Amino acid sequence: MPFSTPSKARTYDLMGEDAIRRALADAGVSYGSVQQAYVGYVYGDSTSGQNVLYRVGMTGIPVVNVNNNCSTGSSALWLARQAVECGAADCVLAVGFEQMQRGALGAKWDDRPTPFDRFSSVVEGVQGFDDDVPMAAQYFGGAGAVYAQRHDTKPETFARISVKARKHAANNPGAVFRDPVTVDDVLRSPHIFGPLTRLQCCPPTCGAAAAVICSPEFARAHGLNAGVEIAAQAMTTDRPSTFDEQDLTKVVGYDMTVQAARAVYETAGIGPEDVPVVELHDCFTTNELLSYEALGLTPEGTAEKFVLDGQNTYGGQVVTNPSGGLLSKGHPLGATGLAQCAELTWQLRGAAGDRQVDGAKVALQHNLGLGGACVVSLYRRVD
Repeated sequence: MPFSTPSKARTYDLMGEDAIRRALADAGVSYGSVQQAYVGYVYGDSTSGQNVLYRVGMTGIPVVNVNNNCSTGSSALWLARQAVECGAADCVLAVGFEQMQRGALGAKWDDRPTPFDRFSSVVEGVQGFDDDVPMAAQYFGGAGAVYAQRHDTKPETFARISVKARKHAANNPGAVFRDPVTVDDVLRSPHIFGPLTRLQCCPPTCGAAAAVICSPEFARAHGLNAGVEIAAQAMTTDRPSTFDEQDLTKVVGYDMTVQAARAVYETAGIGPEDVPVVELHDCFTTNELLSYEALGLTPEGTAEKFVLDGQNTYGGQVVTNPSGGLLSKGHPLGATGLAQCAELTWQLRGAAGDRQVDGAKVALQHNLGLGGACVVSLYRRVD
């Protein structure tokens, strides 16, 4: 379903219900066939998932609420896939939604330790901390500054990623920002931190998305279209290198991404050179550039050339974020991972319209949450 800014959004229960009904209709199954549900959101009261699902039906199924920061939607999908793969259920629903407020993300609980204490300690030790700048922008902006210094990367290179995102989003009716921008527009927008300007930061967004995951046996028995499968999937969390090496690129999840991507490629028996389309976690332009290398799409230190040569878009090596990504489509935290899943499913079905990547048979998804968790999924078309 289309994402929107907070000022134009419906409440989470209505958005979530709509996403579920659309997913069920797309899959061709009734809610009564769903045996479990995993529901992701970051900002909301406990059991908000039940509140959404009860609008669709009250069948007594287990409902598990999931919160893994920005990787919440993919975490719900990971749990749903595991339930089906291990035989605990044959048909499972993964749902994500977010009703966000205007402005930068902030802590909601100031009377207890924050899970970001260790992360912020490293960031502050490396570059200091500015109370007037949003925390996430300092993390990812700082990581981009480290990379730029290490590899002599130009500010224009990061800006080109925003230009590309808007160009892709122009063909996505569900994206929040579809108007084109130029490199000059991006660089002249208000400076935020490091190489980041405002047009290089994803906006607060409201929205919902859902997916139905079922076993091959269930699909055959019910005459369903099983044209897309999750061929491999991995979730990783932080290791000591996140903190011990005092490297801001690792603080924002570089090593988690490397580990998850390698596991997925090994399981699927393919390499990154075989992937024609990727939805990756571009919460900031700096993280998209870092993710090119962490996912193995281009060798370490070559991301600038990758961008300048147009290898990240149509006509290049791999189309990154055909949806417009988090930068332009939007980033409703709990829904993002499942929206990525929907986009790649449409791509593999050949149903993505003007943003279709021709001949795509496999697709890669990367969803990152600080704190931390990273989910990488590989989808394959089943002919």
